[in-house]
Amino acid sequence: MSKPHAGVLEVAGLSIRYTSRTPAVLAVDDVSLTVAPGQCVGLVGESGSGKSTIGAAVQGLLTRETHVEADGTVRVDGVDLDVTAEAGWDGVRGHRVTTVFQDPMSSLDPTMTVGRMLTRVTGSKQESLRWLEAVEIRDPGTVLRAYPHQLSGGMRQRVMIALALARGPALLVADEPTTALDVSVQAQILRLLTRERERLGCGVLFITHDLGVARAMCDEVAVMRHGRLVERGPAATVFGAPAEPYTQRLVASRLTLATDRQRPIGLPDPTVLTAMRETGSAPDDLEHRWERGDLHWSSFTRERTEVRGGHTLELAGVTKSFRTGGLFGAAHKTVLTGVDLRVARHQSVALVGESGSGKSTILRIVAGLETADAGDVYVDRTQGAGVQVVFQDAGASLTPWRTVGQLLAERLEDLPKKERDQRVRLALERVALDPALAGSRPGQLSGGQRQRVAIARAIVVPPALLLCDEPTSALDVSVACSVLNLLNLLRHELGLSILFVTHDLAAARIIADRVDVISDGTIVEQVPAASMSTDMTSEYGRRLLDAVLA
Repeated sequence: MSKPHAGVLEVAGLSIRYTSRTPAVLAVDDVSLTVAPGQCVGLVGESGSGKSTIGAAVQGLLTRETHVEADGTVRVDGVDLDVTAEAGWDGVRGHRVTTVFQDPMSSLDPTMTVGRMLTRVTGSKQESLRWLEAVEIRDPGTVLRAYPHQLSGGMRQRVMIALALARGPALLVADEPTTALDVSVQAQILRLLTRERERLGCGVLFITHDLGVARAMCDEVAVMRHGRLVERGPAATVFGAPAEPYTQRLVASRLTLATDRQRPIGLPDPTVLTAMRETGSAPDDLEHRWERGDLHWSSFTRERTEVRGGHTLELAGVTKSFRTGGLFGAAHKTVLTGVDLRVARHQSVALVGESGSGKSTILRIVAGLETADAGDVYVDRTQGAGVQVVFQDAGASLTPWRTVGQLLAERLEDLPKKERDQRVRLALERVALDPALAGSRPGQLSGGQRQRVAIARAIVVPPALLLCDEPTSALDVSVACSVLNLLNLLRHELGLSILFVTHDLAAARIIADRVDVISDGTIVEQVPAASMSTDMTSEYGRRLLDAVLA
């Protein structure tokens, strides 16, 4: 007789230690949770909170070979399992429990067509086509013949969902499945997951740092911090009236289209407060003024003697095409058509649109990484040291074998060493980093610290124009707030012009004076950021707004 069980997932007293370091790192500390059939439980928290370790544990992806030790129990669909042993997971992992990962390219076989991968699960081409239709792929016959690299990010994620659900799992683990997606594609994927969960009756463990996604998707939410479960309850209760101070901080850090854009966002952040004090123009009693809501960015605007007016960036009639290889052979694809865009001195402009809209191509042309086929590109370099870029993945843009100090000093080679060291120290202090980190390498830093280093490198010699390419999309809510606060502070202190490329309309509203909406290589409208919700009138712009989670 099988043991009675309350859920498709039951975790009791789970503790997990990584033993490859001395002393061992306690990643999960005495966590218990249950996912019932048909229920979606969200696991939220910042990077390092332990949520992904729990996700790996309930899939049997942690073994003694990965240098872990575990206590407590994990039961999946009534089967008791040893987290750190291979035995017992056959017939469970990939069958009773399946996964949708953040990056489907890491789990889709690049040497196999979608049809071959799906048919190995479904048993027939007809059933594979049925599953592609179920996940709302418009041309399933063509996609069946495609390889993963020939599909968009949203289509790859749909294929990953079809592969996971076609196995008929009792439990689906969704690990940040929408983090890298545009708002409209994200909304489609969330609706799809909700519909299929209800249709199949499987339980879902939804791991995310996006509180808006968790609120929209989950019946219950469990909040993790430093390996411990600090709060759990119905999603509406946890997000509407959080009981724990940590949860309150997370909720306060979440950006919406109603967030006050004139003041620092989130709860008082010690690292940003430090940077504010380093400006030399900070008002008194910063922390209390932040808490009271009467701390304004205008307080940090320094007097400038340069002539105001004019433009730092002007694009006129810019056109760009690429030669591509797709499902139907090689072709020329036009990605920009007659783009006109201006950024005034000391102005911040956000360029928003879906993947493939052309926004990143504009940024690469302005940065000199691509050349326009036609049109004019002008950057006023008299107001600063050219153009600098902060990319989405700071880790990939920082040379891993160089120290932070060496990375920042690259732009200061003409200065004496003593002055170089002083400028490096000042740049690190400006982005709220301990100058002692100058001796560290990028791999020794957290994601938020690496992003701050990337910003410090960009402003160590203040540029005429700062280009930001999705700099907060992969960050936790509180870290994203910290980075946006720092960019706003530096903009007001240094008088930077900013072109901010993003698919996050809430972040665009916080950082920008004006929002330019781009669709299919054409800017369809330009609206003041402050009144974006009411002034955006194009059909495409309204669709982007409608996809933003409340």
